[in-house]
Amino acid sequence: MAMRSKLVAGNWKMHGELVQNQDLLKRIMLETAEPGEVDIAVCVPYPYLPQAQSVLRNSHVFWGAQNVSQHEKGAYTGEISTAMLADFGCRFVIVGHSERRALYGEDNRTVALKFKAAQAAGLMPILCVGETLDQREAAVTEQVVAEQLDAVIELAGAEALGKAILAYEPVWAIGTGKTATPQQAQEMHGFIRDRIAVSNPQVARELRILYGGSVKAGNAAELFAMPDIDGGLIGGASLIADEFISICRAAKN
Repeated sequence: MAMRSKLVAGNWKMHGELVQNQDLLKRIMLETAEPGEVDIAVCVPYPYLPQAQSVLRNSHVFWGAQNVSQHEKGAYTGEISTAMLADFGCRFVIVGHSERRALYGEDNRTVALKFKAAQAAGLMPILCVGETLDQREAAVTEQVVAEQLDAVIELAGAEALGKAILAYEPVWAIGTGKTATPQQAQEMHGFIRDRIAVSNPQVARELRILYGGSVKAGNAAELFAMPDIDGGLIGGASLIADEFISICRAAKN
């Protein structure tokens, strides 16, 4: 099996203010600096990208955005392009987060277009896939996730996943305090890897698949110990320095 380094990425969602951000970013940067095979990133709201860039520049911590337009430029008031993110030194951008899919009607095709646009600008997309509670209870989890994956593979090709990160997030476990058990999460991560292996075995072996859904300091080590879980996409806990730093340490061990 290919040795995949772990990645812990914080998703601040719609949180943050300048003074608190400064403290949070500095602590993450200083207190996760000990060597270890783990990449660390924070995906911050657009207005805070300059701050993230200025604090984290020349450090081991990457920064990125939580969404991006599929359009290159033009009359799209309020939208942000991939080139703008690249201007602020972003390494990552989240595409297809369940909140974007559910609240803003982003369908699989739109997400695939955003994924492709991000890569064209040299950004690494963190592609989110996952099912709702209704879908899990109707036993269509694998079908839902397969359709989300297939849309990207059809548009960009399986090789494109070699320059991306995947995040499996069961929607029913986001911010609810419910977490998929490590076994449930591993089962889906294994399914995703197998699904991609059909198109490209090498990409499937090397692809980092993160788990997102109420990851905390208390459950991170157990989740990260699973063979196909390569880190986490962290929501609420990424806003609390002690929690996020503990999760990063769990990924190193």
